[in-house]
Amino acid sequence: MGWVNGSSPGEFVLLGFSDRPWLELPLFVVFLVSYILTILGNLAIILVSRLDPKLHTPMYFFLTNLSVLDLGYTTSTVPQMLANLRSARKLISYAGCVAQLFIFLALGSTECLLLTVMSFDRCVAICRPLHYPVVMHRRLCLQLAAASWLSGFGNSLLQSSWTVRMPLCGRRHVDHFFCEVPALLRLSCADTTANEAELFFISVLFLLVPTGLILASYALIGRAVLRMRSGGRRKAFGTCGSHLVVVSLFYGTAIYMYLQPPSPASKDRGKMVSLFYGVIAPMLNPLIYTLRNKDVKGALKGLIRRAFAPQ
Repeated sequence: MGWVNGSSPGEFVLLGFSDRPWLELPLFVVFLVSYILTILGNLAIILVSRLDPKLHTPMYFFLTNLSVLDLGYTTSTVPQMLANLRSARKLISYAGCVAQLFIFLALGSTECLLLTVMSFDRCVAICRPLHYPVVMHRRLCLQLAAASWLSGFGNSLLQSSWTVRMPLCGRRHVDHFFCEVPALLRLSCADTTANEAELFFISVLFLLVPTGLILASYALIGRAVLRMRSGGRRKAFGTCGSHLVVVSLFYGTAIYMYLQPPSPASKDRGKMVSLFYGVIAPMLNPLIYTLRNKDVKGALKGLIRRAFAPQ
């Protein structure tokens, strides 16, 4: 009997690093600061992208989508993690665990595709600058964003359904900070080989294939940049450098987590890696984009000046 036919537990215990209680206070501080910075940074990007007419371009449309994703991504897990780090019981309800599993997976899958779309956008902007407004028209941008969101949520629906059907046989101690597919599969008392094969196949589709497409886009960008004059090169590298840093952070850690063979020795490393792409990377995204992007910095300064200007 699985989760879905009456045998589901009322609550799960999220173990995290409960075997190392001395880590809990430092982690609580790190997560709290990261979450506050994530909220403020991503809200700032959404506001300036909406309020500054100069940022009404495909690049900032996709960046706004990324910020919305990161807000939902962290909010699905971090508040519960903060509560558990300051509690002795470290519980999450069955419904909360299923919701966390679905939302985290949906938004993570969407981000995989959205980062690929953003690399295509930069490729067209740099390799075909004269055709860019024609190619990246508003309708195509909306279609690409919608396809990313729908595919991400469709993937989550499938994987979540497969995961919650696995029998638990009374087990309810999740060796993780939040409800994530690999941790919940380890909880099952049945053979999970088929589930692990499905997870690996889907991870290839959502991680390795997008990585290959992004690398191909940047190979074309690199070839185009080498033909430019030095001033144009600096601008192109400034535009693409931010995206490349974000891609490296997100895909590097997610590939490590989802495409390595499961082993008991890798559990603690896996927990730390998942915290990186689930908590730290969404905090770094707005910092990377604002610190490396003159347009965003200029728009932020203008917004702050208008907000505090005397009436």
